[in-house]
Amino acid sequence: MASTFVRVKRLLVGRPLASERLEDQKLSKTTALAVLSSDAISSVAYATEQILFVLAVLPGVAASTYVFRISVVIVALLVLVGLSYRQTIFAYPGGGGSFTVAKENLGVSSGLIAAAALLTDYVLTVSVSISSGVAAMTSAYPAFASYRVSICIGAIVLLTLVNLRGVRESGAAFRLPTYLFIVMMLALIGVGLYRLAMGHAPAPVAGPLHIDPVSARQTMAAPVAFAFLYLMMRGFAEGCSAMTGTEAISNGITAFRAPAPTNAAKTLGWMVAILAVFFLGVSWLAQEYAVMPTQSETVLSQLGRHIFGMGKIYFVFQYATFAILVLAANTAFADFPRLSSILASERFMPRQLAARGDRLAFSNGIVMLALVAILLVWIFNAQTTALIPLYAIGVFVCFTLSQAGMVRHWFTTREPGWKWKATLNGMGAIATGIVSIVQVVTKFTSGAWIVVVLIPLIILLLRAIHEHYRLFAEEVKFVGHSPIVPLHHTVVVPISAVTKATSGALVYATMISADVHAIYIDLDHTATAQLRADWAAWDIGIDLVVIDSPFRSVLTPMVQYVENLRRDAPGELVTVVVPEIVPNRWWEHFLHNKTALYIRTAFLFKPNVVVTAVPFHLGHAARLRDRFDYDEQLDESLDEDMRMTREMMLMDQEKEPPPEKPTPA
Repeated sequence: MASTFVRVKRLLVGRPLASERLEDQKLSKTTALAVLSSDAISSVAYATEQILFVLAVLPGVAASTYVFRISVVIVALLVLVGLSYRQTIFAYPGGGGSFTVAKENLGVSSGLIAAAALLTDYVLTVSVSISSGVAAMTSAYPAFASYRVSICIGAIVLLTLVNLRGVRESGAAFRLPTYLFIVMMLALIGVGLYRLAMGHAPAPVAGPLHIDPVSARQTMAAPVAFAFLYLMMRGFAEGCSAMTGTEAISNGITAFRAPAPTNAAKTLGWMVAILAVFFLGVSWLAQEYAVMPTQSETVLSQLGRHIFGMGKIYFVFQYATFAILVLAANTAFADFPRLSSILASERFMPRQLAARGDRLAFSNGIVMLALVAILLVWIFNAQTTALIPLYAIGVFVCFTLSQAGMVRHWFTTREPGWKWKATLNGMGAIATGIVSIVQVVTKFTSGAWIVVVLIPLIILLLRAIHEHYRLFAEEVKFVGHSPIVPLHHTVVVPISAVTKATSGALVYATMISADVHAIYIDLDHTATAQLRADWAAWDIGIDLVVIDSPFRSVLTPMVQYVENLRRDAPGELVTVVVPEIVPNRWWEHFLHNKTALYIRTAFLFKPNVVVTAVPFHLGHAARLRDRFDYDEQLDESLDEDMRMTREMMLMDQEKEPPPEKPTPA
């Protein structure tokens, strides 16, 4: 079974990589743009749409009139945050992003807030990106809409397998779809602007969403100015989802080739520029073409259909959009395991997350992210509009803490130019802080309350894990050079019959202690009588203890027997030696009881009790016999070869003439 699992694992994940190959897994700038920027770049597929969803209550085409203005404000904020994170890259070249900056400058509590917000955002990144990608595909193929949850889960599993193969392999796989989307977006914006310049009068592709008259009257009952301002703020908050993923590069500096900070800063600049152009371009086209989102088709799909028509280019555009949205989740797959490893190394998360897998990736973190994301997609039925309100709140909390931490950093270090750097980071902290408040207020009733509750719960969990590791270190710490006092050692061997497996377990038991108890649980009086006779005939010098079990339980009488031994002799060390059958083939495991596993579980929390399984491998004797026969045949063959070689050497010596005697002078 183990060999089958290893073969399947090698097929899906690949062969293990030596630790010395870690440097080979580093990313170039072009590959890193695909791996770490796909989340930010892909957000243009839904950011404009989310603004229009909010503004849809406005009459006529007024919604599309304000979408571009809101987008300009968001892009200005994006540039400010990008410049701030560029400073973070050079100040903290070791990576860690918001968690490291906040923890070192603002304290552990602030660092944990940033960590909890980032972990939440990464999970939502996977869920939202995959759901949006599937929505783009079902816009072109509506027949698949009912299978969107299954498609999302399949996409997450595929991404998991690719990332388990290593960072470099995932980058190579994702580079082509990312750059294809960039090319198609440039074509969409370019052709769209050209058609507008040529005077083509676009007709609205879709009308506004249906608005409930009751809710509309309730909204208009408030003062018009306040209602309009709140609507703009809500649209701005939804559109800020375009900025998700901006922090990914500063978190993953260590994934870049040397010089890592310089390459990371250049990649960050490329990402901000591409995102700004695409976001403004889509918002402008949405305004000029007066498109509105519907439940069955995305804004980007409508623009593509209107600009490219329903030919092959449209479907290539939809495929590229689907691919980039699915691959956008890879940003989370790249950064969630890395952040988890940093938290694990500081004992805020399970330490298994700090270890690299066979392919030098943080495999445990990758699998954990995939499982949580699948659960989230299933709960929200892969609905992007249901997931988006939860999105981006954690991102702006991280933005705010990171920039505030950088302000403190510049005031502490006072490096050359620290004043203007602190001013820039301060402006970023204030701006993102205001956006965080706006997002919480405007999205609270539509789902943001879940994130507001979830982040403190994650912080409590991180602190609980840290406290456990602290107590663990205190309890296992061995101080001084006190002598090791030996305990009296009793060995208990549960048996079911007189077999070779029982014999092997008893042999091992007698090797580790002179006090061996062979126990048998009486479930059937007839079988017990037969065992007593077999045991007496065996006569190995070990008494058989038969324990009655009126309720046909095996574990309860056994545990009680061991507890009585420990009660009668305080400080008693008891080892339970269990004969364990190990089948030859993987499917044969299902034909045997897992008694050893059950016994080990039953005594897991019992102090001074050790459970040891002595395996008996089925088919092992036959394999040894075959090998012995093969060795005998090999020896006979070698002996025959040596005999023939000696005979041939003797024959050659007989054929050779005797050496000539030297002629006397």
